Amino acid sequence: MQFLYFTDTHIRGTSPKNRLDDFVETLKMKITEVIEIANERQVDFILHGGDVFDRPDLSPNVVGQFAKIFRAAQMPIYAISGNHDTYGHNPNTLSRTMLGLLDSFGLMTIIQPDAPLLLEKNGLKVQLSGQPYHYDLDQRDPKLDYYPINEHQADLMIHTVHSMLVEKALPEGIPHTLIDHIWGTTADILFTGHYHGGFGIKEREGKFICNPGAIARVNNHWSELNRLPKVIIGQLSKEKIDLVEQVLKTAQKGEEVLDRSFLEKAVHQEEKLHQFIQQVKEQSDFQSLQMSDIIQELASLSNVEDEVKQEALRRITVVEESWEGEEYE
Repeated sequence: MQFLYFTDTHIRGTSPKNRLDDFVETLKMKITEVIEIANERQVDFILHGGDVFDRPDLSPNVVGQFAKIFRAAQMPIYAISGNHDTYGHNPNTLSRTMLGLLDSFGLMTIIQPDAPLLLEKNGLKVQLSGQPYHYDLDQRDPKLDYYPINEHQADLMIHTVHSMLVEKALPEGIPHTLIDHIWGTTADILFTGHYHGGFGIKEREGKFICNPGAIARVNNHWSELNRLPKVIIGQLSKEKIDLVEQVLKTAQKGEEVLDRSFLEKAVHQEEKLHQFIQQVKEQSDFQSLQMSDIIQELASLSNVEDEVKQEALRRITVVEESWEGEEYE
């Protein structure tokens, strides 16, 4: 049994301000290549790790353009919802979203957390399960999100979670889970998205934890200049799991599509933001505050420039999606 995994396409109808190219057309080419790879390899299914769309109420015109691309797939496409796919980051709103519409039309099958799927081929039984993004993700017992139950007595279990799973600890206040803390997962293969930088394919004692990184590059983080979007091709049997990454040929180098002048302008902003953070630390003990409390307190500060304040607030709201793995002790 063969499959293809990709994640975080963030389909939208406009180009982010830091892109030099036509983001929509570039994304069409990349997703077209993904489907072509799947068709050429004659994989049995495609798996998407969430954030198919950049917003739940995307224009039907834009959705229709990309639906034509997905329709070219000669095999089923399974997916979970990401935080951008639903209203209020609530997976229960899926039926009112454009991703829910694709599910209704049969272009994608959305894996529900309480309803794992069973796929069979040549005597091999594979269970597909998934955990969509929700507010308690990476803040509650990881067994509830990362440890699927083998409900179909399958030979192999593939579990997909749209979560902030990372190799190294992130700063205080950013919910995340460390890879080293979940190697006890019951899944044979665990796929994640959300963390755009990805960490490739990790293996320990026959179990795999993988994130190839986002297909879309929607932010101007420095590491995006060096990252090329990838997919993972998997081949399964009762005896062996074989996973390999494949770089998309249509993906241009970051320096060709990301506005370097915008990045250079951000250097000065980084310095000012660092000074602002130091100032905030002197005034508040954020160890005991929730993110919403931090936002409210930042908004009440009056001795910083409005531009810097607004940038800090913006970063708090998007940091989980755009985090690119800077090292922290």
